Amino acid sequence: MAILRVAQLGHPILRQVAAPVKPEDLSSPEFQRLCDDMLETMDEYDGAGLAAPQVHVSLRVVVCALSRERPAEFFINPVITPLTDELSASYEGCLSVEGLRGRVERPNHVRVEAFDRDGSAKEYVLKGFPATVIQHECDHLDGVLYIDRADPRSLAFLAEYRRHGPLVTNPEDYDDDEEGEEYEGEDDDLDEEIDDDPNDPTDEDTR
Repeated sequence: MAILRVAQLGHPILRQVAAPVKPEDLSSPEFQRLCDDMLETMDEYDGAGLAAPQVHVSLRVVVCALSRERPAEFFINPVITPLTDELSASYEGCLSVEGLRGRVERPNHVRVEAFDRDGSAKEYVLKGFPATVIQHECDHLDGVLYIDRADPRSLAFLAEYRRHGPLVTNPEDYDDDEEGEEYEGEDDDLDEEIDDDPNDPTDEDTR
């Protein structure tokens, strides 16, 4: 495994629409090595997630940790469907936009369909913080950075953000006490916000 160089804001690859991964490529040594390297790179930089374009590979591949209790997992050729019009806000950061934070509003309830690195299909229904994480990472696959969605008045360098706190906030959707390297927001009981069996008819989130 190897730690890969992370592309920074201004590199053209961050503005490209990434190509889908071909099913026949999933089991190839080259693709599996990419997955291993992405995972090691995310861990090295203490990120909550990483998309392939961030490491100069224009493929629709994302790895992220949806909660502290769950291991990081891969989402290949992901498709996200919002399940509500309700938006939640959090302060986001990005390994490709070093030293900056900004307030972003996103749908707080989404469905994600994707393939795992072994080719198996999976489908999750996500709420709250996990929904924010997956949307942030999948934006990279379409050449979108969180700063494109952020309230411009909220943007702050990390040192000033930590010193003065958020410039724009709503007490209902932001927890001032929560800090993280990639995302700041409420992330208690995250496993309760991840439904990895969305076909269960007893789950109100899938009705």
